[in-house]
Amino acid sequence: MARYFIEFAFKGTPYHGWQSQPNAITVQAELEKALEILTGDKIATTGAGRTDTGVHARSFLAHIDTEHPLAANRSDFIYKMNAILPLEIAMSDIFRVKPDAHARYSALSRTYKYTISRVKDPFYNEFSWYYSLPIDLDSMNKGASMIAETNDFTSFSKLHTDVKNNNCHVTEAIWSIDANLRMIFTIRANRFLRNMVRSIVGTLIELGREKISLGDLKEIIDGKDRSLAGFSVPAQGLELSAIEYIDGIKL
Repeated sequence: MARYFIEFAFKGTPYHGWQSQPNAITVQAELEKALEILTGDKIATTGAGRTDTGVHARSFLAHIDTEHPLAANRSDFIYKMNAILPLEIAMSDIFRVKPDAHARYSALSRTYKYTISRVKDPFYNEFSWYYSLPIDLDSMNKGASMIAETNDFTSFSKLHTDVKNNNCHVTEAIWSIDANLRMIFTIRANRFLRNMVRSIVGTLIELGREKISLGDLKEIIDGKDRSLAGFSVPAQGLELSAIEYIDGIKL
């Protein structure tokens, strides 16, 4: 039995997130279906984490355990998987890893990006949130700096989740503007809570709209109460853009 990491990207628009669930189309279900068609065996996948309905991933990894020598002809396996997978899912790599390597628990960090379009763009509306009201980027970056110094993200977490604590170590949180004048919020941390990024973005937008102050943001963080924070922005603007792993897991 060997363990492999599979890397792929997906457009989350038609899916109810990564994780398999009854009576819903998910990325995990489609990946496992393709693996069964190609190998003839039911192969369970373990993903790097969860994504909500409609959220995209530019780089997502899952591990599998199988007796099939899947990476013996890497390019052929990737070609055949992509021929089976739906158009919204594209596999880019497969490689063998150490038996104890874990797609979720061996990850050092994950990077998410949230994109806001300032002008209406019918060719990008599934990958960004159109928001035309005036917002101050400098104020939002000051707020992002406060987010980067935060440890307890209870105020930005979905209620009643099955986690032991709401502590996250954020190593980057910043707003930027790309060549198409889209506003992009980039945040990197060792872990993320459910709905965390979307509620942070919504709160920072309220800061940029001068509906709250930096002092209010501090009270929201210290209050550890989701009802204090801002609204949760729509899913289509969010993507998981990168996952960093510990060294030495690849064989």
